[in-house]
Amino acid sequence: MEHVTTTTKTIERPDIREDTSTTDNDTPKFFHYVKKDHILDSAVNGKYVVALCGETFPVTKQAKPGSPVCPDCERVYKGLRRK
Repeated sequence: MEHVTTTTKTIERPDIREDTSTTDNDTPKFFHYVKKDHILDSAVNGKYVVALCGETFPVTKQAKPGSPVCPDCERVYKGLRRK
């Protein structure tokens, strides 16, 4: 019988950070603009979405009217809209 030695390599993944800063009641500090068709898939399957500002995160909360919006997302969104 032949002895076989195997080696295992570790593949490094890119560092993906989400905005985890929250208020006292576990609500995100800011809500981000993301594509509508990606929200449900993220909420159900946990897939990450990419916001207009470049942040990546899984959707876990729904913004209510008047919720604070990420200033970078707001700036990009206003630049996309036609006046």
